[in-house]
Amino acid sequence: MLDLFPLVVLLPLLGFLHNGLLKDKIPNRYAGIVGTFAIFLPFLITLGAFFEFRPMERSVPHLISVFDWIFIAGFQTQIGYQIDQLSLYMTLIITGIGTLIHLYSMGYMKGDPGYNRFFAYLNLFVFSMLNLVLSDNLVLTFLGWEGVGLSSYLLIGFDYEKTASASAGMKAFILNRIGDVGFILGTGFLFWLGGSLKYIELQTNLSGYSEFSHYANLVAFFFFVAAMGKSAQVPLYVWLPDAMAGPTPVSALIHAATMVTAGVFLMVRLNFVFLLATETSFIIACIGAFTALFAASIGILQNDIKKILAYSTVSQLGFMFLAMGTMSYVAGLFHLMTHAFFKALLFLGAGSVIHSLHHEQNIKHMGGLFGKIRITSVTFLIGTLAIAGFFPFSGFFSKDLILEKAYSFGSYGSILWTVGIVAAFFTSFYMFRLVFVVFFGKDNTSSSHKIHESPWTMTLPLVLLAIGSVVVGFLQTPHFFLHKDSLERYFAPVISLGLSSAKEQGTLPEIVTLSHELEFQLAMFSVVIATLGLLLAYFLFQIKKSDVLEEHTGFRKILFHKYYVDELYDIFFVKPFVLVSKFIAYFIDTKVIDRFFVGFGFFLKICSSIFRRLQTGFVGDYALFIVLGTFCILTYLLLRGV
Repeated sequence: MLDLFPLVVLLPLLGFLHNGLLKDKIPNRYAGIVGTFAIFLPFLITLGAFFEFRPMERSVPHLISVFDWIFIAGFQTQIGYQIDQLSLYMTLIITGIGTLIHLYSMGYMKGDPGYNRFFAYLNLFVFSMLNLVLSDNLVLTFLGWEGVGLSSYLLIGFDYEKTASASAGMKAFILNRIGDVGFILGTGFLFWLGGSLKYIELQTNLSGYSEFSHYANLVAFFFFVAAMGKSAQVPLYVWLPDAMAGPTPVSALIHAATMVTAGVFLMVRLNFVFLLATETSFIIACIGAFTALFAASIGILQNDIKKILAYSTVSQLGFMFLAMGTMSYVAGLFHLMTHAFFKALLFLGAGSVIHSLHHEQNIKHMGGLFGKIRITSVTFLIGTLAIAGFFPFSGFFSKDLILEKAYSFGSYGSILWTVGIVAAFFTSFYMFRLVFVVFFGKDNTSSSHKIHESPWTMTLPLVLLAIGSVVVGFLQTPHFFLHKDSLERYFAPVISLGLSSAKEQGTLPEIVTLSHELEFQLAMFSVVIATLGLLLAYFLFQIKKSDVLEEHTGFRKILFHKYYVDELYDIFFVKPFVLVSKFIAYFIDTKVIDRFFVGFGFFLKICSSIFRRLQTGFVGDYALFIVLGTFCILTYLLLRGV
């Protein structure tokens, strides 16, 4: 299967070309089947390659060179793929969950006039993400990085005739370009310092370059800026909630398995840089913790079911960045996987609710759905228990591991842990608020159509994702429960060289080893916090049926308006940029540039009107001009000789 691995990238590309070029000539169901199998077959190939590669035993990556790509002076790169523990892990998540989202889309998008175009865009998205995670060099990674940016623009703005969708797609595209500046600068520095852009060569070259530690923080910061844009961290997070303008399967694909995880992947792939960058890593941890709390607090007062889940994604990504900043890469990747399962489940569950209510998204216009759409209700509840961190669901194990690593991270560990635990409380509260209002609250639906369960193409992915949301957490468990360290051993070869280099340079921060008793206490406290969030939501929305959150006054008004961040950006960045653009367009463009070229054209016109008088058409005049010209040249030569 390793020899067939290029097909993992090629098949989604062929699916994109097939559905895109033939979108007006093939039936919708056929396009959906082709698009789904273009992702499912790569999943099977990856699964076979996983067992053939034997990642628990192998420490050397398997490299596949497809063809030479760029030759410029002393620089050259190729289309090549690196198969190792990290790339296999990411590819299994992308193709596995991507297959379920494609299958779900066959039911959700039924009847949409852009059905075939939608599946073409989905395949392009997966193709770009696979290039990103499988590439063996930074240039190809950047191609995938830009590819998912383009694909997100196309999918978020899928309903381009709607102003909100078109604006949301543009917003995502522009904000991600800000992060791309960091990617380009970081790549340039790595090539200058390491003499290559292939990951294996960079890792080897930089580990033997003792002076690199002086540049590590700067290089790491550039790539962190890139990751902030792609993985929606403060202050570049504002595009992600607006991305809900796209169809719900798009939200699931972006939030769960592809685009937003790219920043986390990049930091792990470049762990040999970040392990030497202690100051930048601390900044990453602080921003991650702040983002987790900040976004979770906004989610409390949102009423759009997809917006609640969107801010939840930003918050959960904050937890992953907290893990990256505390150099707990395994914990971050663990949460990336569990989050992929339960967030895809929640988004697709939300899509099933929206589908059943004929495109209603306001939770205030829902209620009493538990008995009407039972499969959706039960699976959504499982996803909620997972994201809230209840034992023994997957979110408990991954989020608890991150909080444990944060707690043991030097002198600031307790502060980072406290911020994380408060964010966890908010997560439990707003998610159970959503559950109680939508599934168990008063029926406020206004649809004249009968509410019914979604078709099997939508419910089957929900069931499979619900099972995954329960079982994947058992891959890495604490000492007090089974003590599984499968992921620690699995990812050891990926970060071993970076760890060795960091130990030699003395850049590893002080990490306190927690006793088993303290580890158990922290885990139980996390469960208690999640339970308190559930009980508070139950008291307010089931027993008291309070409208306290509907009174948008004081601080609640600030929360409802999302801290006015978009408005502040509009005042301090957008409007000044528009004014400067108008000034350039009016004064510089019309008054300076246009007048210069118009004046230059007028000058040429005058010159031509003079010189064309010399074109008389008489041979005698031309002979005279020749004689005069010859006389002038001879006179010049004689005078110069004197």
